Amino acid sequence: MQKKILVLVSLLSLSFQLNFSVFSKDIPVIVIAPSKKPQSISTVGSSVVILDEKFFEKNNDYFLGDVLSNNSTSINFFQSGGHGTASAVQLRGLPKRYSTVYIDGVKMSDPSSVSGDFDFNHILTNQISRVEILKGSQSSVYGSGAIGGTINITTKKGNKNQKGDVFYNTGSHGTNNLSFSKSGEKDNSNYLISFEKFQTDGISQMSHNDEKDAYRNNSFLGKIENRLNESLKFEGIARLRDSYLQYDKVVDTATATHSEEENSRHYLTSGTLIYQSNEKFENKFSLTNSYTKRSYGAAAGSGNLIKDNYYGERYSLGYMGNYKFNLDNNLIFGIEREDDQIGYNKDLTGIKRESYYTTSSYFDFQKRISNNLFTTYGARFDDNSVAGNEESHRATLAYLFDDKKTKIKSSFGTGFRFPSLYEMYYVYAANSNSLPYVKAEKSKSFDLGLEKKFDNLNFDLIYFNTSYDNVLEGWKTGNSSGVNYTTQNMPGTVKSQGIEFISNLKFNDQLNFGFNYTYTNTYDGAEQDDPDKSNSYTSSQLVRIPRHLINLNTQLNFPNYENLNIILNSKWSEDARDYGNGNRTFNDERVESYFVNDLNLNYKLGDGYNLYFNITNIFDENYETAKDYSQMDRSFNFGLKRLY
Repeated sequence: MQKKILVLVSLLSLSFQLNFSVFSKDIPVIVIAPSKKPQSISTVGSSVVILDEKFFEKNNDYFLGDVLSNNSTSINFFQSGGHGTASAVQLRGLPKRYSTVYIDGVKMSDPSSVSGDFDFNHILTNQISRVEILKGSQSSVYGSGAIGGTINITTKKGNKNQKGDVFYNTGSHGTNNLSFSKSGEKDNSNYLISFEKFQTDGISQMSHNDEKDAYRNNSFLGKIENRLNESLKFEGIARLRDSYLQYDKVVDTATATHSEEENSRHYLTSGTLIYQSNEKFENKFSLTNSYTKRSYGAAAGSGNLIKDNYYGERYSLGYMGNYKFNLDNNLIFGIEREDDQIGYNKDLTGIKRESYYTTSSYFDFQKRISNNLFTTYGARFDDNSVAGNEESHRATLAYLFDDKKTKIKSSFGTGFRFPSLYEMYYVYAANSNSLPYVKAEKSKSFDLGLEKKFDNLNFDLIYFNTSYDNVLEGWKTGNSSGVNYTTQNMPGTVKSQGIEFISNLKFNDQLNFGFNYTYTNTYDGAEQDDPDKSNSYTSSQLVRIPRHLINLNTQLNFPNYENLNIILNSKWSEDARDYGNGNRTFNDERVESYFVNDLNLNYKLGDGYNLYFNITNIFDENYETAKDYSQMDRSFNFGLKRLY
């Protein structure tokens, strides 16, 4: 381990010793996530990380979770096993349920999941063109759950030129991945169709055995844009994912077969009408339906064929207006309604269905106060048919100095998360006779940052502080049948504060470095103040969140081999608190620190052909991101992409 850390330190030291060269001329960067409309990043007071189309063209990772884990600060990623297993992205030291995820403007969460959140385990990268990670409380724009931030994913879109690509790669553990996309334009319409098929024999999900857990994923994406007239445009999206996963039981016994399985399907259709009445006023009307079904059980031959079935469905209807008073002053406003429903058939006892709906109204006003000062104020008002009313607010400022290379930014926001249907009915209802209904969690968030550009170095330094209370946690109850668990709002406040440092250093045309460091100090007040908790704590930190996290991205280009590009991703994570499991105990334990390196090689063969080679976990580090769950060993990935 010491040798591996020495490699990282040496590379970092090198980044401050080599001769510098000048960056190419700056190009204005446009972002959409902060206020759901295009704007220059120089006017944004919130912290935003951008992974653009050029980035994804060079990236060889199969899954988006791996991409986010290796290439961005303040993002802690953990996974319960190999490809396809449950995974999560934690923004600003908060559990995954406090970050919302949108794909092509559509909220992506499974209403039937425990916390109504989103798993990254099924998101393959070949259909993605851009990701914007917006950090800090964003509930005033994105509603329930956006306490730690929002991740906005944009998939590829139709191209006016006839364009397509075919990508095939194969690798360790019997892994094969094939993707195909085709786009074009006809008359006033453009379209995209994309298909991706991934399958692997896998590794064992848990470290207490060495059998393989297979995974497969078939994904389809279709998009169309049709210009109906000069003022009216229609955008349509259809997405389908069908997946199968083998996984292990948590409890290891002498009779365990390790042949548990999950079958999952997800459908989404979305239609948007965009009406531009004049140059100043744009209107969007959207209707979306998404459906997810998950079936759990045991594989044939195991003797356990009882399946637990869950489904979640959402209908959403929304309107958003954008009025431009002038170039520097905008008003975004909208109304939304989401209808969520879950169904579950646990142990074949009969299907149960529960539902609620949420109506929302919001606005976000952007104003240039002076030549250098930009401000934003927004508010949102939500009414949940079961949990009641909540409101959230956000204010930001960005001061851009005259040199256009220095910016001070800050944001303050309040947020909330409504209880999920699972928390309300699946867990809570069985023990709710003498207990009040669960309420929304509430948060406050503040950050202050400095962005600075030199000829050869860019950096972003941010301090953040987030707290929330009314925390929803499991609560032990007793009745005539014995001990049960329900969900309750706990006393105490959960806190997360820290520092993010993001930097990019360009020495010359051959060598570039990206160095990211995050310090996160968390306090799990909900558990510390839980009078029902009898076990001692290893620490008071939130689980699976290290205090120190470092990412180093090294890019090499060779002057005599212009088509060759090499990228080394190095990640070091300090140890972190975690829960034990049924293999031994549920007391607190530690996930050990780790240092892993991945190598990506891209070579343009000419005539539209690109060659890819990837080594994951070069030093074959034996590590965990979640206690007792395996991570990939040294693995190889070889691929060829054809653009036409």
